[in-house]
Amino acid sequence: MSNRIAVVGVGRMGANMARRLKDSGFDVTAVYDLRRKQAKALAQELGCESPLRLSAVTALADVILTVVSDDASMEALFAQKGDSLLKGAAGRLFINCATVSPATHVMVETRAQAVGAASVEACMASSITQARQGTLYLMTAGQKSSCERAEPILATLSASRRYIGAAGTAAQVKALVNMVMNINTAGLAEGLGLGAALGLDLAMLREVFSQTGANSRVLETDGEDMQKRDHACFFSAAHAAKDSGIAVSLAKKAKRKVPLAQASLGQYTRMVDLGLGELDKSGVAELTFPGRGLKP
Repeated sequence: MSNRIAVVGVGRMGANMARRLKDSGFDVTAVYDLRRKQAKALAQELGCESPLRLSAVTALADVILTVVSDDASMEALFAQKGDSLLKGAAGRLFINCATVSPATHVMVETRAQAVGAASVEACMASSITQARQGTLYLMTAGQKSSCERAEPILATLSASRRYIGAAGTAAQVKALVNMVMNINTAGLAEGLGLGAALGLDLAMLREVFSQTGANSRVLETDGEDMQKRDHACFFSAAHAAKDSGIAVSLAKKAKRKVPLAQASLGQYTRMVDLGLGELDKSGVAELTFPGRGLKP
């Protein structure tokens, strides 16, 4: 495990991935985040550096994981001018784990190759607990040689991996995964909300759902939370809105209509507009249950 590893973006997911790698014997040499207090605290915990500049991160590592939340952040990390992870990046391997647009992953690979570096797309379909335990499900894309180089790290972070294809394809699949998940979550919130309006026992209703065609992974993870209004964040409504937006954009490019995706995007966008974007996606129930009375 001679590779020096840096993690850029140490929010809920990135910080726990860094901890997992450290615990597994990898040499975590640097962490970076625009939230300096957060980065410094994690660096102290892990016994590593928290550089002020992206180029310093690259100098301290052979492999750099990026775990940021949007296209603009990725553009800033891999900027062609000014401070950037690309400075002095020859021979480096970038493992990019964020859910961003497919075009952004293609851009990163192109820019990395131009400076003699390699890039792997490793889109995650799991949450905070799995990041800490190393049981993520990863969809990978990029050149196979680069994915093979990343394999020891990816194997430590995940229970299962699926190679999808060329750069951008894993991001397409991840967008569809989250599109369907978000539709299911919004649908469950409507079903339970209507059940509450009818005066039904919601524990009973959830049990019936679990034994019928209404069953889903979302029912298991979010159903009780919707009923109890426990929206501690594992996957935020703001991220749900962003990811559904990526899927809707892909549909427009493919000239396909996706009315359910559009509707669920509308629900999560409304949550953001109401200031509820940092609630877990289960918080969409705040829009559907009687008596919760949220107004724009």
